[in-house]
Amino acid sequence: MKKLPNINNLYPLFVLAGLLFVWHLITATGLVPGFMLPSPFDVLKAFGDSFSELMHHAKVSLTEAFTGLTLSIILALVIALIMDHFEGVYKAFHPILVISQTIPTVAIAPLLVLWLGYDMAPKITLVVLTCFFPITIALLGGFKNSDSDAINLMRAMGASKWQIYRYIKLPNALPGFFSGLKISVSYAIVGAVIAEWLGGNSGLGVYMTRVRKSYAFDKMFAVIYLIAILSLLLIKAVELIERKTMPWIYGLREGEKQE
Repeated sequence: MKKLPNINNLYPLFVLAGLLFVWHLITATGLVPGFMLPSPFDVLKAFGDSFSELMHHAKVSLTEAFTGLTLSIILALVIALIMDHFEGVYKAFHPILVISQTIPTVAIAPLLVLWLGYDMAPKITLVVLTCFFPITIALLGGFKNSDSDAINLMRAMGASKWQIYRYIKLPNALPGFFSGLKISVSYAIVGAVIAEWLGGNSGLGVYMTRVRKSYAFDKMFAVIYLIAILSLLLIKAVELIERKTMPWIYGLREGEKQE
């Protein structure tokens, strides 16, 4: 017998459909002029008409986002390992990490463009600066909160530091790592787009700037649609990787639901 979909999974769709309906009513009744807020149907039409152009710019933004995200993961892992291994480094640099996130990315982006030019380098750098922090904090928390008794037992059995990380600390940090990665994935495309606003030849941010200056707000909303869709797809991809990487956790959760 075919299993019916869980009604709880449909709640977000109901909310989204309700918001789109309210949006359509606002534009259809003329409460807000069409040149200020295009209707959802106008945005979908603009999305279809500009699809090939949007895909060209999306390819550039995704390249910047993926490159920056990959570098963010590597940087976060290195920083978390060093700060976990050396307590003095943790005490010295943890406050600086926190302070670094209080600086608005919009304020950093012009400086990066000035220093690194108008190619991909400033965009990738801004993505790294935006994305590495959640992953670093999540990994560091997982390392610090590992079971001390299990670590002491491993040491008593003659385990090396690498074996302690492999069998105790890294598995304990995986749930936090994927939580931080989901946040960073959503930030990656947005960070690339913000950097593209300030200079470049292609990318969703460049395209958004051009259509805004020509007052084509339907196309501007189409870009917003696309950024939201890409972010959701990337988050879903991370969730699928998380399920494959930690089957023991999701197996327990599914077993609890069946009970």
